[in-house]
Amino acid sequence: MATMGCRVNQYESQAISEALQRHGLVQAEDPGSAGNIYINSCAVTSRAVRDLKKTLRRLHAQAPDARIVVTGCAAQAFEKELQDLKEVDLVVPQSRKINLLASPFPETALDSRDLDWCISSYFRARPVVKVQDGCARGCTYCIVPRTRGAPRSRTPGAILQEIRRLLGRGYRETVLCGINLSQYGQDLNPRMDFWDLAAFLEHNLAPEWRDRMRLRISSLDPSQLHTRALEIISQSRMLCPHLHLALQSASPRILSRMGRSHYHPSEVDAFVKGLESTLPLFALGADVLVGFPGEEEADFRATVDMIHFLPLSYAHVFTFSPRPGTAAAGFQGRISEREKNRRSARIKEILQQKRNRFAGRLLKVNSLHLIMENSFKGMSQYYMECLIKEPSGELRPGDQVTAAPINIQGSKLLVEVLARCW
Repeated sequence: MATMGCRVNQYESQAISEALQRHGLVQAEDPGSAGNIYINSCAVTSRAVRDLKKTLRRLHAQAPDARIVVTGCAAQAFEKELQDLKEVDLVVPQSRKINLLASPFPETALDSRDLDWCISSYFRARPVVKVQDGCARGCTYCIVPRTRGAPRSRTPGAILQEIRRLLGRGYRETVLCGINLSQYGQDLNPRMDFWDLAAFLEHNLAPEWRDRMRLRISSLDPSQLHTRALEIISQSRMLCPHLHLALQSASPRILSRMGRSHYHPSEVDAFVKGLESTLPLFALGADVLVGFPGEEEADFRATVDMIHFLPLSYAHVFTFSPRPGTAAAGFQGRISEREKNRRSARIKEILQQKRNRFAGRLLKVNSLHLIMENSFKGMSQYYMECLIKEPSGELRPGDQVTAAPINIQGSKLLVEVLARCW
């Protein structure tokens, strides 16, 4: 199974893979030996769709007799276009992706009311658990509401049961993810929000698992950064000291054009200052979108200034890509590719300096808690990859170690193992 795009897609691919194996299919060691190939696609950028088509051509060349099934967001947005490709045998739109849990080849719509996403294992050492899907925000540049539909939340009980199932399999970090976590719980009865879910998980897991496992939040909307969020994050014994914010821009004018005027950049500043006063050290990441139609130099400068101000340890920088069916695709004031790339490069230059500065702060920490991803690399609680100075064949994916930071090596930390387990 090939997966493209976000963590939600990764989670759904795992659930589909487990379901296919329950239906009797056996996972192939390589594409050339596969009889059936499933591709879980992304459509968030035009590049993602180009990469999908490139992947289709490559896989078809490697396995010309295999049946190729395409699902995911690109399958929803470009169903007819993909179905017409010679490499594709079946297109299962995102709205019917869950049907793959019931049948390896759902050519027709199935009654999916009794189906639910669930996993019992994961292909990486730190599993993702989907808590929410869909979005009704209506950002003018975003194709996701068209491909994923309205917000849908999993119940706290189902999420807790899944995390406990993963704990039973030896996983010690769970990443809580969704398409838009700010819309978690709006469709539940009684209504709740993401911070209610975080408090629920802490209450039910901490008595047994406190200091033995951790929860990581995938990405937050700035509108979620309020007093209660600060209280829960500051008091938690299970949440990683790491936040990732969907900032996009620091210009109120551009945020309004993006359909994101539900928060003001100054609110982010205030929240981060409050967090700095309660947590001595935390990692902070962000999504930044540059080159939005109408983004003038002053708007870009506002974003640059905010990046300078915030204690960011990393960020994902995207350039605007018009998506079919979105309002922004028809906006005037397009920015040239050359200028978009210049702005992107400028921000990445600043971010590299900030990442180095953050790594320098971690060098002063006595020890880090790592979950190993392989025998020589692990992820710290601060979302900084760490390389083991003297790798040992005894270390396996998922192992937990404490390690002392020694030096900066590229974009990672070089560490020395102090002890196994924590």
